[in-house]
Amino acid sequence: MIAHLSGTLFEKHLQRLVIDVGGVGYEVHVPLSTLYAVGEPGSAVSLRVHTHVREDAIQLFGFAAALELMLFERLIGISGIGPKVALAVLSGIEPAELVRAIRQADLARLTSIPGVGKKTAERIVIELRDRLPPGLAPDGAPPAPATEDDVRGDVLSALGNLGYQRNAAERAVDRVVAREKTLHEFEALLREVLKELAR
Repeated sequence: MIAHLSGTLFEKHLQRLVIDVGGVGYEVHVPLSTLYAVGEPGSAVSLRVHTHVREDAIQLFGFAAALELMLFERLIGISGIGPKVALAVLSGIEPAELVRAIRQADLARLTSIPGVGKKTAERIVIELRDRLPPGLAPDGAPPAPATEDDVRGDVLSALGNLGYQRNAAERAVDRVVAREKTLHEFEALLREVLKELAR
């Protein structure tokens, strides 16, 4: 499997590059973020690559950043989402914003991406919210630690996106925080608050 390509950019099209590596041209499908990150034809280019094998074709998908590749591979692991949809998702939202939208269950933001309906957005949130590496930062660097107020605000935002009334959500968060004083992570707090609301 091809995992990385370095060479000269031979052609540049919308969501498709041709990279010359030692005289061989590789067609690589890319999201818009990667398209904008590479230079013009004739310039050096280096991409992380996902090789997608089907019965009738072998396709290469290239990414300028490790986060883009990781999100693409997570997305195509969801039932009903293929490489074309995954590429459309990454072309319609910045990787860091996609991570935030998934963690906060922001269905409105996800459905604003062309080609993503409500059911697809719900599947993305359900499948990926707990599969994203903890503490993921956009550039791979360790993020700044979240304060308790930040985490509380993120949980309330996620609950609002899931349809809960603000007052009921705030009361549930307060009860859980008072009871579970060591609970400071977004995913764990959200899980406990959802249990509290279901009682």
